[in-house]
Amino acid sequence: QVQLVESGGGLVQPGGSLRLSCAASGSIFSISNMNWYRQAPGKERELVATVTIDDNTGYAHSVKGRFTISRDKLKNTVDLQMNSLKPEDTAVYRCNALVRSTGTYYYQPYWGQGTQVTVSS
Repeated sequence: QVQLVESGGGLVQPGGSLRLSCAASGSIFSISNMNWYRQAPGKERELVATVTIDDNTGYAHSVKGRFTISRDKLKNTVDLQMNSLKPEDTAVYRCNALVRSTGTYYYQPYWGQGTQVTVSS
């Protein structure tokens, strides 16, 4: 089995910064893409940022220039540095990873439990 555990959420004032971390553990052979999603109340889930196994990154238009995704392939972690936060960034943030488990020949998605980010004065 594979587990993803996030940390780093919380309450921050507009203009502030937060750093989210997600660690994957378990029977991992390799990890393809690692992603951060968010979902605000009453809204659909949104892909915020993605990083490939080759460290290519992509961002939602709404966070480009403010958020930075990075991964450590040795530690199987992915971070999301969030700067210049806005109230509209308030959401539950979840990490997602495409993982090939030991003894298998395919990738499947795993999800973290989510961490709340609230941007408010």
